[in-house]
Amino acid sequence: MSNRNNIDIGRNIKMIEFLKCELLNSIAILFDTLTKGAKQGKDTVIEVLANIIMVTYSLGKRLGLDYREIDKKVQEMAKLHMLEEHHLEKWYGDLSSLNQYLKNREK
Repeated sequence: MSNRNNIDIGRNIKMIEFLKCELLNSIAILFDTLTKGAKQGKDTVIEVLANIIMVTYSLGKRLGLDYREIDKKVQEMAKLHMLEEHHLEKWYGDLSSLNQYLKNREK
């Protein structure tokens, strides 16, 4: 194995570790923001949630997954939970809404 391959593998491992830490940090910030309530505001929550989604996609990419694979699995899980009458679906219809959103994104 060439030195270049070792550098690429090492850099990829380092990035995976960074993304894992970033994900945990973002979740901690989200929880902290939610405990503070309305003081932090909608913009902060949107920013943190967007970062969690971005980091999750990036981590998947570094692990060799395609963005569409992740979307497809989310859609499959939403459909399954809809059939199982998960509380998010039963009470709010959130999973149907998410499923429809993902379908529209495919177009």
